[in-house]
Amino acid sequence: MKNISPANIFHHGNAVPDEEELFETLASGDVVIERIVSRGQITPETEWYNQEKDEWVILLTGEARILFENSGEIALKPGDYLLIPARERHRVTYTSKSPECLWLAIHGHIHDKK
Repeated sequence: MKNISPANIFHHGNAVPDEEELFETLASGDVVIERIVSRGQITPETEWYNQEKDEWVILLTGEARILFENSGEIALKPGDYLLIPARERHRVTYTSKSPECLWLAIHGHIHDKK
């Protein structure tokens, strides 16, 4: 039997310089579950995310804004989550440095229950 032990989403022991964003895959299979730590990083103005899979994301700490090419900008605070459909062009326009932004992202074929 595999050793089962808990981990804590808020404790990311990986030493990452402040100018870099941390992307850490926590689990994968039919979906990919990822922890992202942002400290002021944004998507360059000339770039758009245009992902092949849906992304469900929740902001656990910090504040952020995401701009969608066809529907405007959304401000996020801790506890806010949203489903970004595949091929929905978007970019991150703001992430707070203190507190840092801690995101939990799930990538896959996801159906919104709203």
